[in-house]
Amino acid sequence: MNGFAKGKPLISSSISRSRNRRSRWFRPLLWVSSIGLLALLAWCLSLYFVITKFEGTPKPGTPISADVGIVLGARLWNDKPSPGLRERLDHALGLYRDGTFSHFIVTGGLDSGGATITEAEGMRDYLVGQGVPEASIIMDSLSRSTYENLIFAQEIMRQHDWSKAVVVTHDYHGSRAADIAKKVGLKPVQVSVTESHVLNMAYHQSREVLAYTKWLVTKLFL
Repeated sequence: MNGFAKGKPLISSSISRSRNRRSRWFRPLLWVSSIGLLALLAWCLSLYFVITKFEGTPKPGTPISADVGIVLGARLWNDKPSPGLRERLDHALGLYRDGTFSHFIVTGGLDSGGATITEAEGMRDYLVGQGVPEASIIMDSLSRSTYENLIFAQEIMRQHDWSKAVVVTHDYHGSRAADIAKKVGLKPVQVSVTESHVLNMAYHQSREVLAYTKWLVTKLFL
């Protein structure tokens, strides 16, 4: 009985030392984790600001002239442009009819949404249905990302001896598209954007923060 009583302080002391050791490493870890979370939040907010404030380059109201309009692809629905993609195409049509450019490059391969034709083919069909001569539309039916869209479009431009392009997309996507255009060597960098009245912008802007981050990391290795 006396031996048990004498052992209790030893056990209590061991538990106290163990708690002290945990406290020594837990507090710095909590501090580092908090700083990391704040840094991540600051990064996301700064990118979100860049994404949402982009209005095009050059700024709206500045005249744009180009040989070709590069329309960045998006999902098809039942082999036809989705409502969001139609917004991009209609914006490009407005520029075309205003004389900003005389030819289209439509971009995008076969997506994963069950389409039986490529995004580029669906975009071409839509433009032809709006009165654009098929001869004025060149397709890139292989690309699967914005980077590939612009790399392949640039090669098409070389083949046709076109030197100036304007990239057409949505405003939430415009800043990244402009940065990619600069990286691949399009000069001057011209990106014309349209707002969306059909897309869930909270979703697409949030998703764009992740896509932009991925692009900035990828760019380091190109």
